Amino acid sequence: MADQRRDLDQRPSPDALLEAARKEDRHTGKLKIFLGAAPGVGKTYEMLQQARARRKEGADVVVGVVETHGRKETEALIEGLEVIPRHRLKYKDRWLEEMDLDALLARGPRLALVDELAHTNVAGSRHPKRCMDVEELLSNGIDVYTTLNIQHIESLNDVVAQITGVRVRETVPDSILDRADAIELVDITPDDLIQRLREGKVYVPKQAVRALEHFFSPANLTALRELALRRTAERVDEQLLNEMQARAISGPWAAGERLLICVSEDSRAAGLIRYTKRLADRLHAPWTALHVETKRALQLTEEERDRIADTLRLAQALGGEPVTIPGGDRRIADDVLAFAQANNITQVILGKSTRSGWFELLHGSVVRDLVRRCGNISVHVIAGDAIAGEPIPKKMVRPAEKTEPFEPRPYVFALVAVGVAIGVSELLWPWIGLENTDLVLLTAIVGIAVRFGLWPSLLASAVSALCYNFFFIEPYYTFSIAGPRDVIAVVFFAVVAIVVSNLAARARGLAVAAMGRARTTESLYAFSRKLSGVGTLDDVLWATAYQAASLLKVRVVLLLPEDGSITVKAGYPPEDILDEADVAAAKWAWEHNRAAGRGSDTLPGAKWLFLPMRTGRGAIGVVGIDSDKPGPLLTPDQRRLLDALIDQAALAIERVHLVEDLDQAKRRVEADRLRSALLTSISHDLKTPLAAILGAAGTLKGFARELDDQGKVELIGTIIEESERLNRFIANLLDMTKLEAGSIKPNTARYDIGEIVGTALERASKILSGHNVEVEIAADLPMLELDPVLFEQVLFNLLDNAAKYAPPETTVRIVAWREDDTVKLQILDEGSGINPEDLERIFDKFHRAQKQDQVRAGTGLGLAISRGFIEAMHGAITAANRSDRQGSAFTITLPIPKLTERLDTAA
Repeated sequence: MADQRRDLDQRPSPDALLEAARKEDRHTGKLKIFLGAAPGVGKTYEMLQQARARRKEGADVVVGVVETHGRKETEALIEGLEVIPRHRLKYKDRWLEEMDLDALLARGPRLALVDELAHTNVAGSRHPKRCMDVEELLSNGIDVYTTLNIQHIESLNDVVAQITGVRVRETVPDSILDRADAIELVDITPDDLIQRLREGKVYVPKQAVRALEHFFSPANLTALRELALRRTAERVDEQLLNEMQARAISGPWAAGERLLICVSEDSRAAGLIRYTKRLADRLHAPWTALHVETKRALQLTEEERDRIADTLRLAQALGGEPVTIPGGDRRIADDVLAFAQANNITQVILGKSTRSGWFELLHGSVVRDLVRRCGNISVHVIAGDAIAGEPIPKKMVRPAEKTEPFEPRPYVFALVAVGVAIGVSELLWPWIGLENTDLVLLTAIVGIAVRFGLWPSLLASAVSALCYNFFFIEPYYTFSIAGPRDVIAVVFFAVVAIVVSNLAARARGLAVAAMGRARTTESLYAFSRKLSGVGTLDDVLWATAYQAASLLKVRVVLLLPEDGSITVKAGYPPEDILDEADVAAAKWAWEHNRAAGRGSDTLPGAKWLFLPMRTGRGAIGVVGIDSDKPGPLLTPDQRRLLDALIDQAALAIERVHLVEDLDQAKRRVEADRLRSALLTSISHDLKTPLAAILGAAGTLKGFARELDDQGKVELIGTIIEESERLNRFIANLLDMTKLEAGSIKPNTARYDIGEIVGTALERASKILSGHNVEVEIAADLPMLELDPVLFEQVLFNLLDNAAKYAPPETTVRIVAWREDDTVKLQILDEGSGINPEDLERIFDKFHRAQKQDQVRAGTGLGLAISRGFIEAMHGAITAANRSDRQGSAFTITLPIPKLTERLDTAA
């Protein structure tokens, strides 16, 4: 049996075989990534050198896209290679070049060179990202060489931003690196890279100076270099493990350290876990906490089972990977070594045994077996003093006793089964003989043991031994035994029957325990999937309360801190009111991070039992449970299940809190930025018209007699004009405040868009007095759901913006037409247009586009308010440069109401 188990352990891993089969698939191309810590390390140069070497070997090599950035040595390597002409696309009045994916697929080379994997394609390309182009090439059987910088990997984006202070927008998912068949690290020292930058081999001089001052500092480059080295080493380690598992190679191959800690019911297990954590930190190595569940697990006390479960939870909290595997018929050391070899473990850690020599002589020693048979695996045997520390505290909640009422039915079935077996033996005796009748009785005993367990099978064994003597041993039908031979037969039958019933009952117990673990694991997995799919705190709390209540058949409430106290946030069934004693118990559990209430040592008079919800950052809440049955609420197994549910729920709640904290931090940064912009805007936009008003009013007051009528009219006009400008600024501030607060609710009704355009033009007539205005509104436009006040303000802001940026005597056009199920309205001017770098930010609050000196300043709020109003009416607004001539174009898109569509169709 042990040899068969060993053969099973040495089989290749199915997942590793699937990965190997994918790599061997001839219909899928091979991907090689040249990874670097920063621009300028020579990724493209190394890629081209290897491509030229492949070409000399006879491979069909084609350049899809390579960015030389004006480097002559890089351009020289492209000479002689076939280059696919790039595809030209028009984007915002500019012509840009991208890799021609269709031409490359049609050419179908053996190897394609695709530089800058993280590049974002121009709008209108087949794929938004170049990495998706690479995936299509690979799926068509084309090998790809590509380049990538470490800062473009999605999982490292936050780390890079923290190091460099620069948030990289173009990223690729980590799955691209995991899918790569080869990763080659292109590395040079930070000093050499800085020297290359100063020599102009990376950027042009102006960019080089700016880069040296910010991104390319020695500290930044050293940190990025370490990230690149570590990420490459992780990928190489994964490839090594997959290769070993695919080929069923027994480890370890000590390419990197991996630690394994053996967990048992020993009271020193917590100290051993902490020791392993410290050792793993020193070695920068991953570690696993392994518990082998043997037949002895059924004989452990509930305290020992709790200790094992809590030790594995401690390992997970400290960053380890907890693993429980079922033990076989062989020794525990065999299971540990098989797991270690399959997972390339290099060091095994376990505590020194405290058992007596006689116990180890009779039952064996795990430590001795591991040391003797470990091979290339290092074994650390830690003495008690080295791992002495704070043990895992005992459970302070009294468990419910597993009191099962006496059920006579199994014993009745046992007697009936023995009776049936006796009858069958009597019938078959003439044909099978006395020596085989005991097999019929043993069959009945095994059946009872498998179906009903140990005690009914022992009853069946005892009754079968008596019946065997009564019916089949001479003298028949008496309990007397004629000779020693018959005595031996009866005794051995009884012994065999008891042993067989015990083994069958133990196998049944293991099967029942395995099914229970499977149900628990399935429930926890379903719960974790449910938690991963929710995003709000209310959803997490509701899912937790429902899952705990349904699994444990109890009432559940969840309490979270709020305003210095703790309050009920969710419950199942809904429970919002707790007695004073229950509230006191909940507060005590929260403040002291220990269980309190019913069945515990603290405030046991409460109706509810309250347990703290903890993560690595401390307590985050309290869960309360209650049931109508008297006495303690949970059995030890149910308590361990509740602990697992609480752990998952606590992590989910912490995740939601972290997301909220991140959002609050972003809002604070945005608020600070807006506050600064607002103060700047107020200091200029309030001061300028006020100064003009004060100047004009002061002139009228001080020089009224010297001024003629024309001068007075001009000064009064200045006061009115600047007052209106000041009024618009204050109105914009109020509107933006309402938008930010979400208090603007459009009062929509059916309106003709042409009427609102006319009203807006009349209101803006003074602003547009120096421009020609053309209006072209289609006659067949349907009525739209609009708020006339808000929509008029949008049009006024857009016309005001056109008047600012378009020179006098130019034309401002308003065009409206129907397109599919929408109506589009466009305002076009003949100004200088919008700079490309301003297009994405043109609707941001307080953003002011670059303008000429003669253009009067704006608040930077008009376009942001326009977007907010349009989106409140379920529309959209975009900005672009005109394609027919110089100038900008703002396009409003509004949906056509469904009823209007039906009426138009009927007509």
